[in-house]
Amino acid sequence: MRNVLLEKKEHIAIATINRPQALNALNSEVLTDLDELVAEVTADKDIYALILIGAGEKAFVAGADIGEMSGLTKEGGEAFGEHGNGVFRKIETLPIPTVAAVNGFALGGGCELSMSCDIRICSENAVFGQPEAGLGITPGFGGTQRLARLVGAGMAKQMIYTAKNIKADEALRIGLVNAVYPAEELMAQAEKLAGAIAKNAPIAVRACKKAINEGLQVDMDQAVVIEEKLFGSCFETADQKEGMGAFLEKRKHAPYLNK
Repeated sequence: MRNVLLEKKEHIAIATINRPQALNALNSEVLTDLDELVAEVTADKDIYALILIGAGEKAFVAGADIGEMSGLTKEGGEAFGEHGNGVFRKIETLPIPTVAAVNGFALGGGCELSMSCDIRICSENAVFGQPEAGLGITPGFGGTQRLARLVGAGMAKQMIYTAKNIKADEALRIGLVNAVYPAEELMAQAEKLAGAIAKNAPIAVRACKKAINEGLQVDMDQAVVIEEKLFGSCFETADQKEGMGAFLEKRKHAPYLNK
């Protein structure tokens, strides 16, 4: 991967989109590298949580690469959208929890990338937006779908139709992000959050993610069945035996073994 750097700290992985000279804009190469990132993280069973950040101080991801998009045909546009949507869907459905730590611009494809993560936190200088309508296109990497699901249809339509950006405090108010921090504290807070996740039984956490994500796509009667099956599956794990055993014996649990 030339445009994505991967670092591991114990059970946490930190992926950095490393194209700061272009404000980490997403072109086909970056999307391909993100696809490879998903494969690497999925294959490494020692990773319990993933943090996604952008290199530099100005941007998480400033958007998709307009230079690459400007000459696309209808068919080319559909193919580019399919490429991005495919990669973002893989990020969204990664078994492990993901945290987007947004510093600076998260516009267009950058906002869409952050929304494919489970949790978003940001710095005080963060700016979110879907400016595509001002460029003569629609959001193409899931923006019309995930934004409405996260902040409600009315607010999503306002952001997308007006193509106006919002600042960190507004993103927090509407529920697009979970927390806002000074820029110098953002990574420490992201690692603290990912660390708190990684301390819990990883199979159980992955089952929780699967239950929430899949349950949101069906009605409540089907959703509770999804939860029941995942709940039951945890009782075949060594981590469940240790976690409950430690509770009953009034001691701290041993490190979870992911099995």
